[in-house]
Amino acid sequence: MVLDPGTATGAGLALIGAGLAIGLAGLGTGIAQGQTGAAAVGATAEDPKMFVKGIVFMVVPETIIILGFVVAFLLIGKT
Repeated sequence: MVLDPGTATGAGLALIGAGLAIGLAGLGTGIAQGQTGAAAVGATAEDPKMFVKGIVFMVVPETIIILGFVVAFLLIGKT
């Protein structure tokens, strides 16, 4: 299969975009979970009943990386 330069360039840019989607979403998730985790540990230390709420708030940033995976799969599917 031979690709013309325009198609190869477009496919390469789509794959770079997919990598950026995963990488930047992972970076944002890590930053958010770091801050949320610190707050959850502090709240649990003061009141053990806050443990479940802390776990729930730790799950919320994970939706960012799931969205990053979806965007990456959509970009890879177009190549």
